[in-house]
Amino acid sequence: MNNTVDKQAAPLVSIIALNYNQTTVTCEFLETTKQLTYRNFETIVVDNGSSIDPSAQIAAGNYPNLNLILSPVNLGFTGGNNLGMQHASGDFVFIVNNDTEMTPDLIERLLAPFAEDPSIGVVCPKIRFYHHPNVIQYAGFHPMNLLTGRTWAVGSKEEDNGQHNTSGPTHCAHGAAMMVKREVIDKVGRFADKFFIYYEESDWSARILRAGYKIYYTAQGLIYHKESITMGKESPLKVYFHTRNRILYMRRNTNKQQLAVFLLFFSFLTFPKAVASYTLKGQFKHLKSFLKGTFWNFTNSSYSPV
Repeated sequence: MNNTVDKQAAPLVSIIALNYNQTTVTCEFLETTKQLTYRNFETIVVDNGSSIDPSAQIAAGNYPNLNLILSPVNLGFTGGNNLGMQHASGDFVFIVNNDTEMTPDLIERLLAPFAEDPSIGVVCPKIRFYHHPNVIQYAGFHPMNLLTGRTWAVGSKEEDNGQHNTSGPTHCAHGAAMMVKREVIDKVGRFADKFFIYYEESDWSARILRAGYKIYYTAQGLIYHKESITMGKESPLKVYFHTRNRILYMRRNTNKQQLAVFLLFFSFLTFPKAVASYTLKGQFKHLKSFLKGTFWNFTNSSYSPV
């Protein structure tokens, strides 16, 4: 595929990023918008109920084409980005983490595949770790394992020696950096608010693929993510959402036979193993969160709201 977009027909791109008590980090991200060589964009920052109003600090940066939206409450990754999409005017929406730094030609690189293949609905760049700039975080996703309800990124934690420089369709977009065609949002809808955080991009990707669109990884696009290579110990809150949404994802995106097999695996292997592990380690808050996340699925519908 060509690696550049036709500058004569430059569509409007809406860049959406969330802020939650990380205004300095968000401003570092916004500084990179000043370096973009593609100029037909707007930037929408959704503040997810931060304890301190970020308006003055963000305004001081004099960032181009910026719209700051203040939510009085934390809407999560799903609700915050949905609110941003609601205000977006672009032909394309670039959902991107505030703890990333964009490379100057990123927008052109992401737009190029759409012009080559109209069936492409989402394009993601190569993601490397900011603090280990030649180590890959994402170069596409492997298929979701329908037994375990888990997937993992292609190239994860590998030194980038060009081994993932071939662009092509992939199984899932990465929520840290994904450009979506407006047509896809109109047809498929936005993130499912029910997820709040974790598994939301996997669910959206599955819905987008079922609608007949491709998800595309472009190796020529590059973004740096400030997420740590070693994520550290899981918090009880993370355990809750990971557990809850892992099951929720499978309920929404598998057939009856696939779901039955997953539930057997979860019930007779995952569940007792997690209970035993948290108990033996004395991690009783984690255990409570795991149980809460599991049993949430017994009392909540998988499809409402979308």
